[in-house]
Amino acid sequence: MDRITITIEPELLAGLDAFVEAKGYAGRSEALRDLLRERLKAESTGQGGDGQCLAALTYVYDHHKRQLSNRLTDLHHDHHDLTIATMHVHLDHESCLEVAVLRGAVEQVRKLSESVISQHGVRYGHTHFVPANIAVQAHHHHGEPAGDHGHSHGEGHAHEHIRTLVGTQKS
Repeated sequence: MDRITITIEPELLAGLDAFVEAKGYAGRSEALRDLLRERLKAESTGQGGDGQCLAALTYVYDHHKRQLSNRLTDLHHDHHDLTIATMHVHLDHESCLEVAVLRGAVEQVRKLSESVISQHGVRYGHTHFVPANIAVQAHHHHGEPAGDHGHSHGEGHAHEHIRTLVGTQKS
């Protein structure tokens, strides 16, 4: 094994030490190795490449930061094809939490997530990726009176069918 030296701020070190103790690691090195393995595995599997995904983007931001709320809203509107839904929670007088459910090509979802998280005033952000196959399948409704679903009898329409990829379940 190679030995490296890293420099981190005291608060981060305290967090690492708490993590080591809570998880029962013998020391910092093994904890850091496991954290690195987990992150590198995530980068090389479900979050990489040109596949499709579902994602949950969570971020906390300062809603007093000038125009930040508008910039965040604009980012989601500019990528309306990726953003399925958002939930907004007022945490306190200054902070808001938003959760955005995203769907689409991994690289596009990653770019949108990074654009949101990198905004000045966003204090925390994380994206959880779920690899998925997203297919659009057309079908007909038979026997329905015209107008029940916005189309007449026999006229087809499409729904997205989403399946998470096999072998990506949490272990």
